[in-house]
Formats: sequence, structure tokens, C-alpha cells
Amino acid sequence: MIHVEREGPRVTITLNRPDKANALTREMLASIAQAVETNADARALVLTGAGKVFCAGMDLAEAETGLPTDAVWSEASEAIAGFQGLSIAALNGTLAGGAFALGLACDLRLAVPTAKFFYPVMRLGFRPQPHDPARLRNLIGPARAKMILMAGEKITADEALGYGLIDRIVEPDAMAETLERMTEGVCAASEGHLRAIKGMIDG
Repeated sequence: MIHVEREGPRVTITLNRPDKANALTREMLASIAQAVETNADARALVLTGAGKVFCAGMDLAEAETGLPTDAVWSEASEAIAGFQGLSIAALNGTLAGGAFALGLACDLRLAVPTAKFFYPVMRLGFRPQPHDPARLRNLIGPARAKMILMAGEKITADEALGYGLIDRIVEPDAMAETLERMTEGVCAASEGHLRAIKGMIDG
């Protein structure tokens, strides 16, 4: 339910379950972690979705199987966060719920103008995935993190850009060209040069 495509030094992982709004299953999360680890030598990682929604979050059909608290969420997000190249979430549509774990783990987030962002853990009675509150706070500040996680606000792409949750709004027909341009430099760089600059930024 994910599709992995490797083009030279760039790997693209696509959530490929559009009939279910790319809702995440345990199998999908494990496959994402494995795909990132298998392509650890890539210079650029793009994470996107098939269809008009990036991801609706957890597949609620697996809620009773222990998925909400399964370590597989951390395994997937930590694999992305630990990627030594440049990781970009190309949000082709709405980012919701547990899918924040994937988007927040990326270095950059691009979104189409129609994307919405919401994380309804308060209403559903779940807790956020372990690393999400801190990553969200670090990106947008504590008050806005509480706006999303506690007040349950659904925000637009324009608001997300203003918050700093996403880094750029990109029209759908310009996404491929934008990704190509933004990954061109890292794909041409040596591994040592790439890691050195990322290390200087991340500390």
C-alpha cells in the first residue's frame, strides 16, 4: 500500500491507498520505515500521497488492534527524521491525525493550496504520536501547537504557512518541477558535504 520509486540519488515514497484517503495501517508504517532504511544512501527523500488527500491519519479499522500506541509509529517517523539527506513531505492534500508523525519528521513540507491540517486526538480520545507534540511545538510554538492538538482547530494551507507548519504552498501542476529544483543540489552533492551541512543546521 505504499509505492517506492528510486531515481538515482532520490527516492520517492508514495502512500498508495487513495480509496481510503491513504489512511495508515500497521503494514504501511512498517513498510515506510523499511523503505527509508533500505534507501539510506539516497541524497533526497520525497514523501507524498496518491489521489487528492495526502493522508487521513490512522485507519480507524485498526484502532482496536493496538495501533494507536504501537511502536511502529515511532519506527516510521524516526526513520524519516534520521535520514541523512534532505527529506521533503510533498503534501498533495490534507494532512490529518497520526499522519502528522510523517510530515513533521521531514525537513521540509510543501502543500497544495487546498490542503487542510488537523489532528483530532482530543475529540477521538487518542494521544498524539510520541514525538509529535515536541516537533509541532518546535515548528510553530506552544500556543499554536495547543490550537491544533487541544482546541482541535482545522487550519488551511495559508494559515499553516503563516504558522510555519509548512514551508511553501505549491500548485499541484508545479509540484514535480519544484521538487526537482529543490533536490537538485543535494542530489549532486557528495555524501560528506551533504551530511556536514545538515549536521551544522541540526546541531
